[in-house]
Amino acid sequence: MALTAEIQAQIEEAEAREAGRRAHELAVEQRRAKLEAVRLAKETLIENARSKPVDERGVSGSDITTFADAIVSYINQ
Repeated sequence: MALTAEIQAQIEEAEAREAGRRAHELAVEQRRAKLEAVRLAKETLIENARSKPVDERGVSGSDITTFADAIVSYINQ
């Protein structure tokens, strides 16, 4: 049974909307995962710094982002 042009157009439109929704959900999930990686990196670096002498305990923002990027890269392999 062949579909009419109007029904086929409606199906294609619905598929396009669904593809857009899936792309948006994926982007949101990737942001959420990156935020979680930053939180994990911060907590790990701060906890590891506790074992260092007091004058060597500094954890910078760039340390956190570098470690978070490494975590995200590892997860995406």
